[in-house]
Amino acid sequence: MPTTDIPTREQLVRQAAEVAPVLRANAAQAEETRRIPEESIEALADAGVFKLRTPVRYGGYEVDTKTLADVAGELGSADGSTSWVASVYWIPTWMTGLFPDHVQDEVFSTPDVRVCGTLSPGGMAKPVDGGVLVNGKWGFISGALHSHWQEIIAILVPDDGEPYPIMALVPISDLLVVDDWHTAGLKATGSVTTVAQDLFVPQDRILPLPAVLEGQSASKLNAGSPIYRAPLLPVASASAVGTAIGLAKGAKDSFLSRLPDRKITYTGYESQREAPLTHHQVAEAALKLDAAEFHAWRLTNLVDTKSAESTPWKLGERAQVRADVGAIVRLAKESIDIFQSASGGSSIYLDVPIQRIARDIQAISLHALMNPNTNNELYGRVLCGLEPDTLYI
Repeated sequence: MPTTDIPTREQLVRQAAEVAPVLRANAAQAEETRRIPEESIEALADAGVFKLRTPVRYGGYEVDTKTLADVAGELGSADGSTSWVASVYWIPTWMTGLFPDHVQDEVFSTPDVRVCGTLSPGGMAKPVDGGVLVNGKWGFISGALHSHWQEIIAILVPDDGEPYPIMALVPISDLLVVDDWHTAGLKATGSVTTVAQDLFVPQDRILPLPAVLEGQSASKLNAGSPIYRAPLLPVASASAVGTAIGLAKGAKDSFLSRLPDRKITYTGYESQREAPLTHHQVAEAALKLDAAEFHAWRLTNLVDTKSAESTPWKLGERAQVRADVGAIVRLAKESIDIFQSASGGSSIYLDVPIQRIARDIQAISLHALMNPNTNNELYGRVLCGLEPDTLYI
């Protein structure tokens, strides 16, 4: 069993900051090729990013979600797509820790293993001897181009009884990868479609999705770890929000770096920095970023505290998690929108980062589990005493 010296949160954030220049330098190329360059993947590996949710016994760090958010914030300030893919890997990697220990032995035998996945049931499964046979396809699979494994969701139709959703772990090499990721935002994530055709999955690599959503584990060795004491949606939510914070920080940094050399065309202001309008814009955008960071702190603090204390989750807390995600995305987007609108006509050039940042946050805001309107409605519904109309809570 490997022994691991686990870096502190501060060390991991510093390591992420040290690789940020590589990600920033590769961001334009990544957009053009619609995939993260190998240099950036190697930089993430060197910074320990792929170990953050790997069990300690495999050389991982098992960090809390506050660390995930802070690391993603550093990565996202350099490149939203790369940060998003890293964040997405953390979630299925954590889900892998719910499988039987011998299955984990197989998955985590690959150094810096990368697991992609989805929560959408895109396939159908039928029982066969020793497992199931799956046919289907899954879209928006961020990070698939650099993954070793994928977790898939399918509807199992048993020989007797009611159909129910399952989650399965499959090698990415067993799936057909369809290069259909032609988008306006998060272009470098390579969030392609994967397809299964009569794919056999052994029974040991299958879990019922309702059990996964509740964080119920088939692992004996992970039972004592705090990071496995929370339901899936709070874990996934806290894992994903750092990129939005990082994008807003990147927008702020980009705007302020260009500010001293910019004037306001067709006005008397030779320096945009001297205009009272600019002062109001910068202050408002910065305060929205501060507010987004508060919601990220509240979200990760709730997940980490309840995980450490092993206390049951209340329905209102689960709904608040989704609401915090929506608030983070909304506030980050509003902050970025202000910086973009204040950046002038020259900012539409592709070598000015704000245009990419704005497209990336727009893409994140449309994600089904991060959309502010959807999450607010769910939160308000629960606050009004109604049952949630979704399993994803």
